[in-house]
Amino acid sequence: MLKRSALRRIIVSTLALIIVTILYFFPDNKNQITKTTTYLDIDKTPIYLLNKDSYVVRTTIPTSSKDALSKVKELISSLTIESDKSDYIPSHFKALIPKNTKLLTCSLEDGLLKLNFSKELLNVSKDDEEKLIESLVYTLTEIPEIKEIMLFIEGSKLDYLPQSKLTLPNTLNRNFGINKVYDISNIKDSTKTTIYYIGKENNLTYYIPITKIDNNQNNKIEIIIEELKSSPIYETNLMSFLASSVELLNYEELENQISLSFNNAILADLENKDILEEVKYSIALSLKDTLNVEDVIFKVNDEIIATFKNLS
Repeated sequence: MLKRSALRRIIVSTLALIIVTILYFFPDNKNQITKTTTYLDIDKTPIYLLNKDSYVVRTTIPTSSKDALSKVKELISSLTIESDKSDYIPSHFKALIPKNTKLLTCSLEDGLLKLNFSKELLNVSKDDEEKLIESLVYTLTEIPEIKEIMLFIEGSKLDYLPQSKLTLPNTLNRNFGINKVYDISNIKDSTKTTIYYIGKENNLTYYIPITKIDNNQNNKIEIIIEELKSSPIYETNLMSFLASSVELLNYEELENQISLSFNNAILADLENKDILEEVKYSIALSLKDTLNVEDVIFKVNDEIIATFKNLS
């Protein structure tokens, strides 16, 4: 009997040890699914922040909101100094909404987003007033449902910036421009072209949009390609990876889409027919802002090499 009792205890102990080992190495499925779902719920969302050269630049942050208004609130929190989302801001960049600013109300209808802020929104330096508006407009119009924005301060519409006295349009959209550079001889025939250059901080690549306001009446597609092929004369620390030997052979403008045909010089790798990501993004983002297109197709010798959709 003693032998049988001892054997029984050994068997029970062994089984218990096996069960503990299984639970340790193979955790509960429910917990595993929750972790996976949480990870998959995180998106990379464009946001416009101030860099060390005082440009408002495009980078991305992780966001979890799915509907448009929830994403608006999450992004505004990320754009606010010392908010609970400040940790999401990459190093080397700065948010522009003053600390303690509250978003009192917001609504979205037919593409028009109305934002009602507390008065702290205006606690910004004269040099950063316009940059703050650019940051807000460009960040929030990255959300597909948002086409235009109206700003209010504690219920009163914001019609001008109090320090710089800059008059704001009735509704704000990307036509407002960003990091503006002026080279005009007369206001009547002025045009706007937004071109995305490249910035780098350690291993991080980001994009610096510059809105050129001039009297150049040439086709916008041709202007963008020519500008990206040469260093901008007004600022030496803006980079472009588009080689000067690249030629735009042809282009076709369709509804919400542009098809571009280049010579082989645009290829970073002739054998694999690859175009540098920085080149594709610089061109595609510039076309999106300037011509309001959604898709950009890159061709070499009439062969489709890459297609950019939605450009997020």
